Amino acid sequence: MTTAAAPVSRPRAFIPALEGMRGMAALGVLVTHVAFQTGTSGTPVIGPMLERFDMAVAVFFALSGFLLWRPHAAAAHGVGRAPKASRYLLHRVARVLPAYWVVVVFVLLLLPGAAHSANWRVWLSNLHLLQVFVPLTLTDGLTQMWSLSVEMAFYLVLPLLAWLVVRLRGRAARWRVPVLCGLIAVTLTWNLWPIPTPDAIHADNWLPGYLPWFAAGMLLAELIHLARTDARWVALLSNQRLMWAIAVAAFLLSATEFGGPAGLERAQPWQYAMKMVLGAILGFCLLAPLVMRSTGGHHRWLESRTAAILGRWSYGIFLWHLVVLTVVFPVFGILPFHGNFGYVIVLTTLLTLPLAAASFALVEEPARRWAARWDRRDAAARAERARSTVG
Repeated sequence: MTTAAAPVSRPRAFIPALEGMRGMAALGVLVTHVAFQTGTSGTPVIGPMLERFDMAVAVFFALSGFLLWRPHAAAAHGVGRAPKASRYLLHRVARVLPAYWVVVVFVLLLLPGAAHSANWRVWLSNLHLLQVFVPLTLTDGLTQMWSLSVEMAFYLVLPLLAWLVVRLRGRAARWRVPVLCGLIAVTLTWNLWPIPTPDAIHADNWLPGYLPWFAAGMLLAELIHLARTDARWVALLSNQRLMWAIAVAAFLLSATEFGGPAGLERAQPWQYAMKMVLGAILGFCLLAPLVMRSTGGHHRWLESRTAAILGRWSYGIFLWHLVVLTVVFPVFGILPFHGNFGYVIVLTTLLTLPLAAASFALVEEPARRWAARWDRRDAAARAERARSTVG
């Protein structure tokens, strides 16, 4: 029996706390790479936890799943319309590729270790985000881009996923959550499938293996609308202490053998599946209270000016931090894998932030404005054609 909830206002299009969470996730990725390259990840107790900050990628993927699936979920529940695929893909390309291409060109031309080994396969695979499919093309300063390759694959697949469940709307919309849960269950077995791959390529780095992390955010996009008719969802998902306690427990468990081995050693299939489960829980539980608060309460820190700035710069932080980290060691005379975690993370952060700010101001924001202008011109052209037809 469901409990009727008070009418829930339509969620804000922009949720400031999510921008702050994106900034925290970007710093989490930076932390895990500094921990690995300073050898700190081998320190008892604290080392495995620092290394497991790679679970910040689960937060990034859940954020993408939520934000990009939200208009489709809203349309299925009779609130607004889903975006046209062409418009959606234009904005994704404008958001991701220009700033990314700047980093790739810089690295492959000017970063010594990468430039020395940059053959045509390295150039083509990196420019087209195909590193997870082409052997031996992840290179110095760009190794983190495997996750961006997965992200771009999700962008391309999302319209297809939306089309597959497009008929589940209106009264049938209640089946959308079970369908997404079924998708998670199926993809958790991905590492057991006999997928043929070239040497040095692993299918567990492809999109199907990481769909549970995206689907965690997609589930939240659907549950927002269930909360309109069932107050129990609101009470549960907006309980920040409970949700974040579960997220912390998932993170700590991921720092054990359940999250896979330390370093670059491949996980066993059961460890891989468990890491996907824990990452989905982490992303879901960190975002749930922020999403439910979008209709009422606020999160003081994640909506602060500092967090908002980090959120705006988060993509640049992600793109540039490994370039900076690669340079920090020789420039400051620090030996890789020989400690100095605190010193290296301060240097890397302080040098990455100006690059991220420049990336946002000089590349990302102009690309966003260009896409917005294209939208307005396209809308005006369609309106003019409609008037001509009527006339």
